[in-house]
Amino acid sequence: MAASSTLLPLLWLASPALPVGAFSYSEGLEAAVEAGWVHDEASAGDWIEDQLHLSLARADLPATARAWSAARAGDAAALRALDDWVRHSRETAELRLQTEQIGHGLWAWLDSLDARPAGWWPHPTPPTQPVALGMALAVQAHPDTPLADALAAIAFGWAENAVQAAIKAVPLGQAAGQRILRRLVQQIPAAVDDACRRSHDADPLALQAYTPGLGVLSSRHEAQYSRLFRS
Repeated sequence: MAASSTLLPLLWLASPALPVGAFSYSEGLEAAVEAGWVHDEASAGDWIEDQLHLSLARADLPATARAWSAARAGDAAALRALDDWVRHSRETAELRLQTEQIGHGLWAWLDSLDARPAGWWPHPTPPTQPVALGMALAVQAHPDTPLADALAAIAFGWAENAVQAAIKAVPLGQAAGQRILRRLVQQIPAAVDDACRRSHDADPLALQAYTPGLGVLSSRHEAQYSRLFRS
């Protein structure tokens, strides 16, 4: 019973069925396909694995961890500072819109559960995705949930969405998608370890969002002729 009380809320938050619209974004993968950088199972796996380590582990996961800690402490100023960092870290309009819209979806989801503490976020604009996730963890996760378990669940949910985007955009078969997901499952523990370390690091450069190739492709995607995804 104790294991279920910590595991089930994480499965809920990581579920692709959570009504936040994450499935409609490829986070640059569709533009990478258009540019020929991703064209088969191997290149799709490489792209998503690189994004896991170079983007998610360095930026969004540690930001979520810090937001979770700030929310549990009732530190509204720290939450706002994190949210400002996330908004300024997005290199293109569509990547910024993505984090804002998914954050809005998470905020609306918390509101629908009557689980949104007003004191944490006294602002009219909903928080960005990593900050909203941190607050959702503070509300929904069991108090004894280990940080690494929470971040692993979030990373797996992200990986599932990324693989589904690859299946549609490359395109790939379901078996190929599962093989990529197996690769990612093997890499997630190292990414989570990196994110946990960065979440506790006082160095202001511990959180990084330097992915120039992704920024270039995302800029191209904004004007791409044919698109399935919003990013």
